[in-house]
Amino acid sequence: MKYIPVFCAALMSMAMSCKETPEDQSPVKVDDKYNTMTLQNPVIRNNCADPSIIDDRERTGYFYLYSTQNGESGTAGVVYLPVYRSRDLVNWSLVGNAFGEDRPQWVPNTRVWAPDINYINGKYVLYYSLGDWNTPSNSACGVAVSDTPEGPFEDRGMLVNYATQGVSNSIDANFFDDGDTKYLFWGSFGQDSGIWAIELSDDGLSLKPGAKKKYICGHNFEGTYVHKRDGYYYLFASMGACCSGKESTYHVVVGRSENVLGPYYDPDGNPMDDDNYSYTILSNPTDNAFAGTGHNAEIVTDDAGQDWMPYHAYWEGNNYNGRCLNIDQVRWVGGWPMFMSGHPTVKGSGPKWNKEQTL
Repeated sequence: MKYIPVFCAALMSMAMSCKETPEDQSPVKVDDKYNTMTLQNPVIRNNCADPSIIDDRERTGYFYLYSTQNGESGTAGVVYLPVYRSRDLVNWSLVGNAFGEDRPQWVPNTRVWAPDINYINGKYVLYYSLGDWNTPSNSACGVAVSDTPEGPFEDRGMLVNYATQGVSNSIDANFFDDGDTKYLFWGSFGQDSGIWAIELSDDGLSLKPGAKKKYICGHNFEGTYVHKRDGYYYLFASMGACCSGKESTYHVVVGRSENVLGPYYDPDGNPMDDDNYSYTILSNPTDNAFAGTGHNAEIVTDDAGQDWMPYHAYWEGNNYNGRCLNIDQVRWVGGWPMFMSGHPTVKGSGPKWNKEQTL
């Protein structure tokens, strides 16, 4: 499947557009059971910061991916919350704007940042941030809901902010369902921020009555994502400079715990609360072909049981103009996630899909 022409046309109008997708992202048959995709990063060569992904194949036959607002508010080319879809994780089409002109504006002079998409009790539930770069204490996390993954999403308002929770940089929401309890993880850089968690209602649309926030880890982390595997909880986060183009030092770290609320440690037992935490699994390559490799999305699994993780990165191929979308395989060694080289894949073997699947 190639890029749809209307998608490229739409991207041309965006303030920070990149080149179109590679032309060789096609399946290569390697055995009798699977089609193996050829992977060439970036898979979305358009500004696609802070991605979140949902495997919606059981309901719609697609993966859906959401990203931070693209373009300046009020301009002709702005997409307040881009929605992409794909059947194979490597070929993506822009199919919607989750909010459009009716975007949440209950915090003035903010942009829609860092979505987190989930399917809860028969609804598509989207957590988002209203981000204020210059005054982080104005930022907040809200929630919206839709009957379809492409929206439009109906805003249900604020969940957490500085006034209610005392967390100054209240952005980067991440929903986690631990069976009997649902949590919102959120927070970012700053002495009055850090990463926190709080219990949510059963429908995920409000805080649980009487819930109190729980401190998770320090103020040098953001973009958190919690993943459970084999009895352990893994907290993925990003550290470093996120948004400085070629000079960005953003990188992905991870800690592990037997309790969803931590404490989280590296393989040597060092706490994730340490300001100098250094257990890095993904970072810039030495040639700086990619920069600012971070803010990963959810792990998704292909038909062969391989795990894949989307994340954003600046790319030399478009002069580091916007944070494009990469995906790479996550491998598990000794109970810990890793990327093969610790850096983005330029080109290689991608996800595997059953031959009968329509790509």
